[in-house]
Amino acid sequence: MFTLQTDVQPLTQQKASGPGGNFLFGSMFEFRRDSLAFLLRMAQEYGDVAAYRLANIHFYQINSPEGVQRILQENNKNYLKGDYWDIIRQVGGNGLFTSEGSLWLRQRRLMQPAFHRQRIAGFAEVMTGRTLKMLERWEKAAQNGQALDISQEFTDLTMKIITEAMFSTRMDQETKAISGAISLLLEDMNFRFQVPFYPKFGFPTPRNRRAVAALRQVDETVYGIIKNRRKSGEDGNDLLGMLMAAHDEETGEAMSEKQLRDEVITIFVAGHETTAVLLTWLFHILSREPEWESRLARETNGVLNGRLPNFEDLGRFPTVRLAIDETLRLYPPVWITNRACMADDEVCGRHIPAGSIVGVPPYVIHRLPAYWPDPERFDPLRFSPEQSASRPRFAYLPFGGGPHQCIGNNFALVEAQLIFATIVQRYRLQAQPGRRVELMPQVTLRPKSGVWMSVERR
Repeated sequence: MFTLQTDVQPLTQQKASGPGGNFLFGSMFEFRRDSLAFLLRMAQEYGDVAAYRLANIHFYQINSPEGVQRILQENNKNYLKGDYWDIIRQVGGNGLFTSEGSLWLRQRRLMQPAFHRQRIAGFAEVMTGRTLKMLERWEKAAQNGQALDISQEFTDLTMKIITEAMFSTRMDQETKAISGAISLLLEDMNFRFQVPFYPKFGFPTPRNRRAVAALRQVDETVYGIIKNRRKSGEDGNDLLGMLMAAHDEETGEAMSEKQLRDEVITIFVAGHETTAVLLTWLFHILSREPEWESRLARETNGVLNGRLPNFEDLGRFPTVRLAIDETLRLYPPVWITNRACMADDEVCGRHIPAGSIVGVPPYVIHRLPAYWPDPERFDPLRFSPEQSASRPRFAYLPFGGGPHQCIGNNFALVEAQLIFATIVQRYRLQAQPGRRVELMPQVTLRPKSGVWMSVERR
């Protein structure tokens, strides 16, 4: 338990405005019909703070960097994840992504060293090695003119990478089992975010029975690996070993098996999904931007000259990093994040009442014309030092912000750059004519029916 501490200041009673909506369901139907268009319209029509109702939930959508800073940094202790995150807790327990207060702070301290940039450097060979294995399969597709769903390809790849980074060895059988089960659980979480009143796992619906069976399979695999590792007495240099070896500086305590399990599953879900989504959108964009695709390929090949990239190379192709940042602006994997307001507050001159849900939508913030002129245009040079200097810190938040910023952001960025550099030397990915790519905003911002592309040898 922890004590809530919020800023003490005079509060305005000026209410935020928004659509009236249906008397019973509010704006739920419009939101569900096209969530992203709805969020953009709220910002355009109602300004920095938009108020609306989704059934019985009162939302306050924050549409300015200053407001986001208030929520995620200045007064973050007033904005908790709350019951709304129980959908994720059913799977990930009280891992770093869902925990609060003193438990979150303890776990953050314990886990931070495992995600230090130099620690991540040790996984570079895993990232490029697994990518090479994938490209061996792509060779056949290139020869036969076969289209590939790159969203599925990258999901499989990043799952294998996080498994090997977590457990050291190439556990292909375990990877297959965990991957299938976690994919089912992710689909289930996506459904529950769209239908938040669906019964929890304890109610024996067919959907719940499938989810519980998948969760049992994940638990049996993860607990079995932890048990065998403890029995062997070896920590290892993988992520699991680092987590097992971590001890609280104040108490000397290590993580319990339950806490290890929660953090392993959290890393599995977050550690492969966001990078897979990022790579999918990056290659999708470049198939429509041939000049940028050629520029990035020339830069990468000029540095590597046919060899595999390594960690030390990352600063040597800066335009690749700019393109990744711009992709994360246009398609932030976490397109919205919600918090429960614990005590009355004021944000951008508007009253935020206790008990309401506050939504911070990176998808909207990343398209505010005041900070991103011609926001739908792909322009990596937006992230040059000259252009970035004038933007507020919270105008760009693909990994969140404030104390709860994603702990795995460096892992994701290193992984994405190494995978991209390995692929682009060998292949060019071309969009399939006539195949429409639609956004599917659920837990992450995924493509609705995959992204099918042909593979061409360079």
